[in-house]
Amino acid sequence: MSTPSTKGSHPSFSPARLGIPERLAPVAADCIAILSKQGIQGKALRRLFRRLTDHPEKFSDHEVLGTLATMLAHHSQQAKHHSSHTPKKAIAPWHYWGDDLDPKAIQQMEDGCSLPIAVQGALMPDAHVGYGLPIGGVLAVKNAVIPYGVGMDIACRVKISVFSASPDLITTHAQTLIHALEHDTRFGVGARFTQPKDHPVMHEDWSFSPVTKGMHETARAQLGTSGSGNHFVEWGILKIPDPIKGLDKGKYLALLSHSGSRGTGGEVAKYYSGLARRAHPELPRNLAHLAWLDLHTQEGQEYWAAMELMGRYSQANHILIHEAIAGHLKLTPVWSVENHHNFAWKEVHNGQEVIVHRKGATPAGVGVLGVIPGTMIDPAYVVEGLGNPLSLCSAAHGAGRRMSRQQAKKRFRRKDLDDVLRRHKVTLLAAGVDEAPMAYKDINAVMAAQSELVRTCGHFQPRIVKMAS
Repeated sequence: MSTPSTKGSHPSFSPARLGIPERLAPVAADCIAILSKQGIQGKALRRLFRRLTDHPEKFSDHEVLGTLATMLAHHSQQAKHHSSHTPKKAIAPWHYWGDDLDPKAIQQMEDGCSLPIAVQGALMPDAHVGYGLPIGGVLAVKNAVIPYGVGMDIACRVKISVFSASPDLITTHAQTLIHALEHDTRFGVGARFTQPKDHPVMHEDWSFSPVTKGMHETARAQLGTSGSGNHFVEWGILKIPDPIKGLDKGKYLALLSHSGSRGTGGEVAKYYSGLARRAHPELPRNLAHLAWLDLHTQEGQEYWAAMELMGRYSQANHILIHEAIAGHLKLTPVWSVENHHNFAWKEVHNGQEVIVHRKGATPAGVGVLGVIPGTMIDPAYVVEGLGNPLSLCSAAHGAGRRMSRQQAKKRFRRKDLDDVLRRHKVTLLAAGVDEAPMAYKDINAVMAAQSELVRTCGHFQPRIVKMAS
């Protein structure tokens, strides 16, 4: 485990001695290491950093110091705005796990912890940049909810169903399993079934919010489907080395899915984030996506109710996906686990009730089971939470991207994806090259970085994968 004030210090010079704010120490430490390898050390290093801290705008294009210069300029601007948007003298405490985290994600976490409502934060090892909070960001606040602290895909979740059928079906009946995926799933923007499905969630009251009321029929039409991006449904083999709650040691056929609340969740996020921004015109531009709604207001209560409805809707989508595919094959699950990772919870930490936002982060309270996926070729982990208070009882939600979708599209071709799939014996039914495993961090390294947060209980190895084409 690392903290922003201690990670990556140079043996000769600490960032603080070079005039760098403590909050930017991780980024500065990496720069110092690179410059030292290039032979810039001692007095030369001090002079360079003195010029950097005095005039960061002159270093915006520097090949090593460019990102740090941008963050220093941002830090200076934030200091000027500080008194206008928060009475705090210091940001809320936070910790992070993992190495080589994106400096921009670190800055977003700092921004979140600078809010006057912030109590505590944490950044997971799969972190990367998002709107408002970074993906992998956890933030506890008082009596408020941040729509973009939850995210666009509200209640995105992972669900695994385990079957007593022989895992050898992956090879002996591959075409049957493929047909079930092709017949009983739909992927992509606007995806829906010709004959809409049904679930009790659609018969709840959706009229309390203008967004959920207006999106009700769209949500009904998309019930039981998955979106685009990194959403998937896949067959694989689950290995459990030791018995866990409800499941014996063994090797199992399993079905894993990852998706959320479809377009309806996105519309809820955009609408209420707009209300939050209008409620907090005092926030500087760089903090606008972190605007919050007071939970004592009508708008705050509406968003909270809509978020929870999206949680039940997302859960219904997974239930219907798993029921349809398993029913197609006349299989009945013997064990199942699922968890949200874009949501806000009312919890008690350090003796006070707070709202914990987990944006791309998995709940990991003591004994809580969950699933953390890898990539289409890398294992997903079944885990048990350790309840680490420094992470607000949270863990990573996946491998995490190491490059953007556009970067992946420019860098990889379909042949690159086909080659890696063939080497790992994975059948891919549909996906874009932006979802190539090479665009993601190493899930094994991510898991190793959070050994203080979760205990590994099992490994799921993907074999037949379907995503949006």
